[in-house]
Amino acid sequence: MTVAYVSAGANLGDRKACLEFGARRLAEKGTLLRASSLFETEPVGYADQPWFLNQVLEIETPLSPRELLAWCNAVEREAGRVRTFRNAPRPLDLDILLYGGEVVAEADLSIPHPRMTERRFVLEPLAEIAPGVRHPLAGKTVQELLAGCRDSAAVRRLDDGA
Repeated sequence: MTVAYVSAGANLGDRKACLEFGARRLAEKGTLLRASSLFETEPVGYADQPWFLNQVLEIETPLSPRELLAWCNAVEREAGRVRTFRNAPRPLDLDILLYGGEVVAEADLSIPHPRMTERRFVLEPLAEIAPGVRHPLAGKTVQELLAGCRDSAAVRRLDDGA
């Protein structure tokens, strides 16, 4: 069993329901240990789209990194995601941020997520549930990465969780 952190985002349909669906389905392949608050976030990359709801999920899973990626992709498709272009609007996006302390560098799988240190919408919810977890390449804790993040995109925690 390995503890992994998965970023979940949604900006089409009932965003909250899509995130809940993603968390439920991920938990079928392990144990959902913690989920961050929901954060409403400004789109990054392709700006002409609705704002996202984002959160980070901490799961304990028997799946290998490759199996977890395949499961995440299957859950996204089940939620209705169709990949049209990079950063396109989507009902559900699941990205593996960290997988234990492992580093994976393959053509279609990079762990830790290669852009997580640059994205406030990832670091804010991750720091809420795992501030002391250390990035295996940067050598810094999530809290330290957040403190040094230069991303100015809007990220705001939803107080009511909706």
